[in-house]
Amino acid sequence: MSGIVLFDGACNFCHYSVQFIIKRDRRGYFKFASLQSDIGKKLLEEYALPHDMSTFVLIDNDRSYIKSSAALRVCQHLDGFWKAFIIFRIIPTLMRDIVYNFVAQNRYRWFGLRDSCMLPTPEQRKRFLD
Repeated sequence: MSGIVLFDGACNFCHYSVQFIIKRDRRGYFKFASLQSDIGKKLLEEYALPHDMSTFVLIDNDRSYIKSSAALRVCQHLDGFWKAFIIFRIIPTLMRDIVYNFVAQNRYRWFGLRDSCMLPTPEQRKRFLD
């Protein structure tokens, strides 16, 4: 079993987030695809998520999670103390997503845009679906 992370391929913050996950997921639990890719669009449709969605998505155990819920579920599978972040699931999703939305709305301004999707190393390439 593995989780699939869908991310905004044009977003620097999202690129850094994917690199962060890869470095802390030594078991290789997660696979990745950009929201803009054909497979990303297909998965959005399959899980009845909006195609214009520019948020972090996790598909895990045949369920989809978005925004802060997706991020916290990713932490649950990372190596080290990141698992402890699941404690934040006690905070109601609406409140967590206020913080998530603030960061998401400012991510391009703070971290910039990429001209193209990231180019993974040959080793990382095995973990990308598109």
